[in-house]
Amino acid sequence: QVQFVESGGGLVPPGGSLRLSCEASGSIFRIVAMGWYRQAPGKQRELVASITPGGSTNYADSVKGRFTISRDNAKKTVYLQMNSLKPEDTAVYYCNHYPYLGRSNWGQGTQVTVSS
Repeated sequence: QVQFVESGGGLVPPGGSLRLSCEASGSIFRIVAMGWYRQAPGKQRELVASITPGGSTNYADSVKGRFTISRDNAKKTVYLQMNSLKPEDTAVYYCNHYPYLGRSNWGQGTQVTVSS
């Protein structure tokens, strides 16, 4: 079973930046699309950004122009560079396959809090 370990979250003021990392186990990383998802308190988990094995990316409208997803297939790691953070970006951030088909477990996530 594939496992994901997210890291890099923290507390930042509005306008700040963070870089999240997600390391995956297993042997299929390089051939699957990956996504970063987030879940704010009281809200459903939502897709933030996705990246294909070849590096094509897509973003939710709410983060377009501020977040950048990337991947290193050799390290089996996907990244999320987050700039110009807003309080509404506060959430627990997770990575997983994209689209999520319910076949892989969620990791523990990493908390991002944007507050002055």
